[in-house]
Order: sequence, then C-alpha cells, then structure tokens
Amino acid sequence: MTEEAQPTTLWVERTGTRRYTGKSSRGAEVLVGSQDVDGVFTPGELLKIALAACTGMSSDFPLSRRLGDNYDATVRVSGDADRENETYPKLDEVLALDLSELDDAARDRLLTTVARAVDKVCTVGRTLKAGTEVSLTFDVDS
Repeated sequence: MTEEAQPTTLWVERTGTRRYTGKSSRGAEVLVGSQDVDGVFTPGELLKIALAACTGMSSDFPLSRRLGDNYDATVRVSGDADRENETYPKLDEVLALDLSELDDAARDRLLTTVARAVDKVCTVGRTLKAGTEVSLTFDVDS
C-alpha cells in the first residue's frame, strides 16, 4: 500500500509593520513585505515569480529531453500594477534559452512543444488565465 502525500500547509506570520514571513509545512520560508522594505518580496512580486517558476518547471522536461539536463534557462516576468483597481492586467514572460546548436526547423519544433507543455501543465498560468474564486474567512478569539 502506498502512502499518500499530505498536502502542504501554507501560512504567513506577521513579523513587523507590513512585514510577514511566508512559511510551509515542508520548512520553506520567504520574506514578504511592502515595496519600501529591503530584503523582502512584495506579494505581487511573488505572484510573478510563481508564474515564472511554473513556466520554467513546466518547460523543463521537453527542454532537458532535447538539450540535455544541464541546459541554462531564465524566465523573466514583468507587468505593471493597475493601482486604481489593484490588479495586474497583463503579465509578460520571456523564456531565455540558447538554442544556437539547433537548426531553424528543430528550434521551431522545440519551441512549439515547450509552449504546449506550459499551456497544458503550468497550474499558476492556467489559474491566472482562467481566474479563480478566492474566499476569506476569519478565525478570531472572542
């Protein structure tokens, strides 16, 4: 009988004025705060990083299969916030790769395969494109 993996629990704890530490039950931590605080990510930056990381991870298998396990890749993500509506209306990603060893046809086939993989399995990108319902409840001491 196989043991089912328990879902990771995520939370943030307040550590100061507009400063939080994000934590996971797997022991990971990330510092979160406002843009004027050094050494932290803003929540919006984490959203963008999550998208870029998801794109990178989703493209890893087709790229490593064609380029080998030691290929270099950088996923840059950008997009300005609409502060009136507190949203990011558009996020732009650039996946930087060295494909100079491939001919044009092989490069085009690989990029098509990578785009399909990202569209199919990048949960963060798929969620952002589809929209999602978010609920907030309160657990308060009375």
